[in-house]
Amino acid sequence: MSVRGFPSKETVLRLKEQYPPGTRVELIRMDDPYAALKPGDQGTVSFVDDIGTIFVDWDCGSTLGAAYGADMIRKL
Repeated sequence: MSVRGFPSKETVLRLKEQYPPGTRVELIRMDDPYAALKPGDQGTVSFVDDIGTIFVDWDCGSTLGAAYGADMIRKL
């Protein structure tokens, strides 16, 4: 982590390389009590923003992003 808990530029670049648009992922854990997503939900990566949030078009219709350091996804 770098400034104020945000990932470093190097980490963000690594995430963008690891999760390019079109990558299929599965949710392991989400630290959001209001999210309707549950472990096991699957989706397709849309993009990774400059603070490392991986935005996913979930198969259930949600477009919620997986926040770096708080949520956990895995590549399929």
